[in-house]
Formats: sequence, C-alpha cells, structure tokens
Amino acid sequence: MSVSGQIAIAGVYEHPTRWAPNKTENQIMAECARGALEDAGLSLSDVDGLFAAGMGMGMTGIVTLAEYLNIKPDYLDGTNIGGSSFVSHVSHAAAAIHAGICEVALVLYGSTAASNAMAIGTGMGGAGRDPAGAFVGPYGMTTVGSYAMVAQRHMDTYGTKSEQLAQIATAMRHHASLNPQAKMRDPIEVEDVMASRVISSPLHLLDCCIISDGGGAIVVTSAERAKDLAKRPILVQGCGEAVCHQEIGTPDILTMAAKQSGEKAFAMSGLSRNDVDFCTIYDSFTITVLLTLENLGFCKPGEGGSFVEDGRIRLGGVLPVNPDGGGLSSNHPGMRGIFLVIEAVRQLRGECEGRQVDDPKIACVHGTGGILGVWHSGATLLLSNQAA
Repeated sequence: MSVSGQIAIAGVYEHPTRWAPNKTENQIMAECARGALEDAGLSLSDVDGLFAAGMGMGMTGIVTLAEYLNIKPDYLDGTNIGGSSFVSHVSHAAAAIHAGICEVALVLYGSTAASNAMAIGTGMGGAGRDPAGAFVGPYGMTTVGSYAMVAQRHMDTYGTKSEQLAQIATAMRHHASLNPQAKMRDPIEVEDVMASRVISSPLHLLDCCIISDGGGAIVVTSAERAKDLAKRPILVQGCGEAVCHQEIGTPDILTMAAKQSGEKAFAMSGLSRNDVDFCTIYDSFTITVLLTLENLGFCKPGEGGSFVEDGRIRLGGVLPVNPDGGGLSSNHPGMRGIFLVIEAVRQLRGECEGRQVDDPKIACVHGTGGILGVWHSGATLLLSNQAA
C-alpha cells in the first residue's frame, strides 16, 4: 500500500521553551497541540487519531494524555522506538488515514529532560535500565561510548578525521545562530570543537547533542482535506521504517537502519537523491549525521567525511542539513524526531526567515532512535510542497 501524495501535514508547532521547570510534559504537549491545530485551522474536536511517545510514557501514557486533552479518539498509537518515533508516527498516521480508520491525526511530544536533570546519553546503552540489554550490550558501555565506538570504527576503516566531524558541529551552530529559539547560538569553529574536552574518544563535548526541555506537535490529514485548511499542505511522498540490531554473528556497525528505511522511502516516492533540496537528520552526535548521510545514499560509504567539508551541509551549500541548528545546538529534549518534521514543513512553506533554504521543494527527514552499534531504529520521510 502506497500513500505517496495522498497524505498531508497540515499543521505544526514547536514549543519555544528550552527550560520549563514550571511545566509538566502533558502541559507542554497540550500547548503544542493547541499551536499546531491553530496552525492548521482546526480544533481539538476535529482530532480522531492521537499519536505520542515520551521518555517517561509507560503503557497507559497515551491514554492518560487523551484524558488530559479531554478527547476520545478513534485511533491511538503510542509506538516508542526512540528518537525516530515521531517520524514513524507520521507514517503510521498516513496508513491509518489511508485505511479510513481516522481522518485528523495529532502527533505530540513534550519533555522536561533538562529541568529534571536527566543526563541523556550517559546511561549504560540500555543494559542499565533493561535486564535484556545486558545480553546484547557490552557491560558498562554508555550511550556516548557506543557512538564513539562507531566513530572510531569509521576512522579506522576510512581514515575519517575528528576535524571532519567538527565541521558538522560548526555547521549546526551556524544555523542555530540564525534561529532565535535555539539554545546555543554563539558561533564556534573547528578549533573550538577540537579543544572541547573529550567525552568518549574520539568524540568531544561539542560533538554531542545538548539537553533541553521542549515539545512539538504535528497535524496529519488527507491531502484532499488539507486543501481547504489554513496553511499550504506538505505532502508525504515516501516513508520507510527499519531496525538494526547485533544479529547472530558479526554485525556491521557502520550500516544503519537508515539504509533500509531510506531505500523504502525513495522507492515509494519515485524521487532520487538529487531531487532533495535539504535534509533534517537526527544529530544526537556528529557521527550520527555523517553515517546517516552515507546510509541514505547521499554519498558512498567512507565518503561522509569529505561530503560534510567546505560548507556543503550549511545553508547555501549543496545539501543543507538541519537549518534550525539541530540537536547539537537548537534543542534536544530526549527524543528529537518531531522537530525534524516540524523544521522540514516550515522550510517547505518558506516560513524560516533568516535561515530559509532557497526555494525548497523536496525535503528528506530521517530520525534515529536507540543506540548505534547496539540496536537502533530508523524512520525516513520524503516531503514535498508540490503535488506530483
């Protein structure tokens, strides 16, 4: 079943907070819901599909969220596959709408990770929280340690340099300097990244995402209904999901779920990599961006280091990445996938004054959830502001 061109994102909202000790996660999500529905020209009474995931949302989390919003939707989806959850929620909403199960889907996320002093990335790669994780994750390995292992493997295999990873951090900070809502806006250079303390070799402090509070919302509906709503509809042209794990044997830790999910999304859309005007890519660490670009097919394996050099992923470059500043500089409230979709939609609408991609038509959105080198999920969307 293909939903290409039949489903639209009709409304988005990013909560302006980066620090909200006086708010709950549900409160942030409710405020985001109001903002996205206003953006679309809809009301809460129009919502018949609810999608959400969160750092602390258990089995009943989405049910209590529905109660908090005082709605009784026809369709509920609390799928949690980490930071890619909300990218996959758009795909799931598209399928549900296409199947006639719901008509207006609301995707929500809210987090107070920073004000709750949640040290994301320092845990034991899942093993410290999930007993089963002890059997698939090296004992004592932290999340950042796993990403560092992947970075070191890439360096050993292809000769990638720390300075090339630093180019990604400086590009994200440059974009953040143009975004009034970004948490970290002071410009940095490659030398600053290299001089920042080593967190887990070869990754430096500025190779790692920030921690913030925040939230967002997305409204998904049919392309037909979106024609009559408040904003220009952004069409879902392709989508894909995948998972990587350690398998039986010796896994290739440089192959990401993005390879499988990206191939699926591009095949559904009929688009090529050359059609893409910009990307919004999960940037938990600089190595995440480099490896994702390779696995999505924008460059060959081993060419990521040279691909991100010389301003190629900056605004005005060949393939701008994360014009909002990403998780490295704008915000990262634990699970960041929803902001990838929000930024892509705003860019395709031409609403990002000061950091606007020049006349974009196609965006590639990719979320990663979990831990590279151990197990992770991937979800890819291809979005367009023009009907096929």
